[in-house]
Amino acid sequence: MTDYEKLANLIFPDINLTIDDLEKRYPKRDLKEGAIVDRFAPSPTGFLHSGSLFTALVGYKFALQTGGVFMLRLEDTDTKREIEGSGEKLLTEMKEFGVVPMEGYFGTYEEGSYGPYCQSDRALIYNTVIKDMIRRGLAYPCFCSHEDLDALRKTQEEKKENPGYYGEYAKCSHLIPSEAIKKIENGESYIIRFRSTGNHLNKIHVHDLIKGDLDLSENDQHIVILKSDGLPTYHFAHLCDDHFMRTTIVMRGEEWLSSLPIHYELFNTLGFELPKYAHLPVIMKQDNGKRRKLSKRLDQEAAVSYFLERGYSRDAIVEYLFTLANSNFEEWRLSHMNDNIYDFDFSFEKFNVDGALFDLDKINDISKERLSRLSKEEFTVKALEYANKYDHNLKDLIERDRDYFMSIINIEREKENPRKDYVKFEDVFDFIKFFYKDYYDEILSNGLEFNEKFNKGKIKEVLLTHLCSLDLTQDEQTWFQTMKDTMESLGFAPNKKELRDNPNKYIGTIGDASEIIRVALTGRKSSPNLYYVEKILTNSEIRRRFENVIK
Repeated sequence: MTDYEKLANLIFPDINLTIDDLEKRYPKRDLKEGAIVDRFAPSPTGFLHSGSLFTALVGYKFALQTGGVFMLRLEDTDTKREIEGSGEKLLTEMKEFGVVPMEGYFGTYEEGSYGPYCQSDRALIYNTVIKDMIRRGLAYPCFCSHEDLDALRKTQEEKKENPGYYGEYAKCSHLIPSEAIKKIENGESYIIRFRSTGNHLNKIHVHDLIKGDLDLSENDQHIVILKSDGLPTYHFAHLCDDHFMRTTIVMRGEEWLSSLPIHYELFNTLGFELPKYAHLPVIMKQDNGKRRKLSKRLDQEAAVSYFLERGYSRDAIVEYLFTLANSNFEEWRLSHMNDNIYDFDFSFEKFNVDGALFDLDKINDISKERLSRLSKEEFTVKALEYANKYDHNLKDLIERDRDYFMSIINIEREKENPRKDYVKFEDVFDFIKFFYKDYYDEILSNGLEFNEKFNKGKIKEVLLTHLCSLDLTQDEQTWFQTMKDTMESLGFAPNKKELRDNPNKYIGTIGDASEIIRVALTGRKSSPNLYYVEKILTNSEIRRRFENVIK
């Protein structure tokens, strides 16, 4: 037995598996050619970030369109930052947007043949690989204290040299195995480091599926691969997990691009097949004329819960993220307005290379469009689902009379270009509450704001005249012509041109008269189409409201 083997057995006396055993336990997947195996690997340290949803969505979409696998792996080795229950919450929020793993961690259970899918449960795999690395001289115990590392950093700063643990500064890498064994037997604490053979002055040539061909500085850092608490670091866990889960493409934010040389060296040193990499553009925000990364601390919309709590169309958020992913998606969407967006195929060549700009106004427009294209039944189901969680007033309106609610929502909906009254379900209650007697009476009690150029007498005359001529059996065109004729008899011009040409003949336009009627009926100067508002309210309620306004 060599000294390296003695050292490996001293550190991992209970590990009897070999890398060959792991290769047999986790064989290559039997998938069709071109099928992508991707993983979404969040940490359970907080809410689901909009950028993380973007990453997950891209991986999920590629897996779907290639007949591959999208799995969720929970990277829960940072125990100090872990927030209890956040792993389950991440899953729940992903599911809200239709992004559901095909295998992996599912909160209370796991599915798949390549688990465990929580890193905290994969110690046997990590330790098996590390034991093999120590046996082969590819890794070693490091006994440097925090004070030693602080002193090292200070020396490097004084010499203006690259910081880190590398080359001549990696002093524990120069210990022979017998010296390391003696220190361990003496009870000295240690971590495990990877023995890098790189030189940062050299370049490695890498190909990123989005960024293209890149020349990056070779890694020379003797990175920590096993911490003193027995848990692996991100870089090393990434190596083992992606290899033994047979990940074919690693999709992640471009902020991880700088770590790519580390991962290249780890994979190549161990002789593992290197996955392909696709570094996605970071989602940016315009702030005082400058771009910055969308921030958990500064931006509410950085959390996907922001959109859920306000009742945005989930489909709209997904659609917006599609626009950030592929530059040709919007053109496709314009000619496929009612199609399922998953009919569109992603391609790595069409990804935006630069940071994608997060545009809330654009999200609002897309959400308004998506909500307008729901049938009244679909809209009502989704509105009630939202209201049950976030808006008890809206819930009350829907449950009072579902058919009445649907008649309101259906105003000018069933047409080629439907009305776009609602950006999100949060808007619905305030927009439609005037249809309900109790809420209308509350609005009236707070006073109505009519155009100041018309006195009370003229307002009363308009309301009474309209009431006398009202016939809701008429079609919309006839109804409107009747209103024009009756209002013209009261001095309102049929259009703005007539008013301009005859300023002494008219006191306003038909639009002014309509506004008086609209304010009296709804309490506001803008509302859905007045004809349909009156149809829904019916003659008796219109009369009641006019009489109360006149009083």
